[in-house]
Amino acid sequence: MSTEQKKRGIRKSQVGIVTSTAMQKTVRVSVNRLSQHPLYRKTQRKTSRFLAHDENGACKVGDRVRIVETRPLSARKRWRVTEILAKAT
Repeated sequence: MSTEQKKRGIRKSQVGIVTSTAMQKTVRVSVNRLSQHPLYRKTQRKTSRFLAHDENGACKVGDRVRIVETRPLSARKRWRVTEILAKAT
């Protein structure tokens, strides 16, 4: 563990697709996950949408990005874009 992780704790990170860049320094990221129905055991695809801080405005719609938890930056923004994994085609 690095000293920064000891000081701040381990932060959650997720990978998702940028779906909106209409705001300044903010992007909407959709994160898909698979879960099983509790009774019928069918696999379901569920989507969560997060607002993430994009300081440089480098993200475009369709980019695959990694986001990490951070302190509250606004009323709904608690995630930060750390890297762009794949650019949109």
